[in-house]
This record gives sequence, C-alpha cells and structure tokens, in this order.
Amino acid sequence: MQIWVGLGNPGPRYALHRHNVGFMAVDVIADMHGFGPVQKKFSGWTQEGRIGTQKVLLLKPATFMNESGRAVGEALRFYKLGTEALTVFHDELDLAPFKVKVKQGGGHAGHNGLRSIDQHLGPDFRRIRLGIGHPGHKDRVTGYVLGNFAKAEEDDLATMLGAIGAEAEWLAKGDDVRFMNDVALRMQE
Repeated sequence: MQIWVGLGNPGPRYALHRHNVGFMAVDVIADMHGFGPVQKKFSGWTQEGRIGTQKVLLLKPATFMNESGRAVGEALRFYKLGTEALTVFHDELDLAPFKVKVKQGGGHAGHNGLRSIDQHLGPDFRRIRLGIGHPGHKDRVTGYVLGNFAKAEEDDLATMLGAIGAEAEWLAKGDDVRFMNDVALRMQE
C-alpha cells in the first residue's frame, strides 16, 4: 500500500487558496480513479482505491498545515509503513506556476506542512511539488500563499490537476520521470 497525502488547510474558506493545491490534487485523483467514499481517520479525511495495480490511501490532514505530520504519522504507523510508501503533494513557491516536479527527500524550504512531516517522520519521502510561483518579495509570501488562485489562473490550474490525475499511474508504479514528462506534455496541449 502507498499513502498519498495532499497538504492544505481544512475548511471552506481555504478551499481555493494556493496553499491548498495539495488537497485539490488528491481530490482530482480520487475522482478520476473512482476511489471509495471519504472517511474520517488519522486526524484527517481518507479515501481508499487503486491506481493501476497499486493500492493507494489518499489522506488530507484535518490538522491545519503546521500539524500535518501528526496525521501522516498516524496513518503510516497504523499500516506499519515506512516513508518509502509516502508521497506528499504540496504547493511550491520556488517553481513557476503550474509546473510539477517530483523530488525524493530534501528540506522543507519554510513550508510548514513539510516541516511538520519532517519533524514526525524525517525528510526521506517523495514530494510532488506543485508550482505556485513566488510573489516577488518575502514580505508578500504569506498573503500570496493564503490567497485564492486568480481568475485568470483557473484554466491552467484545472489543466495541471487533470494532468496529475491522468498520469497518476506512473507515480503509483514509481516512474517519477515518466510522470513528470507526461504531465508536462499535457500542460503544453
């Protein structure tokens, strides 16, 4: 089994924030791959399903971003899995908007959700970095990240999320390069 975590903040007022693009990604994956109903588990919301031949548990922590590691740790411990089974979808300031990159391990670059997971489990897990771009100055980061995507960005956002869902089988198989290439190709169409 693999555990795929989407990072975000719970509640309708945060739903369209750039910081919630991880939640959006796992929601699209669940819809496109016919995952089961949402259940309250592990201090969050889970859905179980299959992507190709792989069993995947999707998890959206309900703990707010800075406590995400608690929910992720509960799920991994319950299933007796290590961080090699973990994939985390998160917003990335240091990537151009709507670029998607996969990275194994690394630092948290100030991302509170990643910092929390690092504190609970260490840094050795796969990250799906979803580019949101940078507002230009560090003083504007909080408002930017905790702001909604602009109306003009909605089509690109939908295209990126659809591409992630359509190509998720490559992630499930562990072919990160093919996933990134195929998502990038879909973004160009």
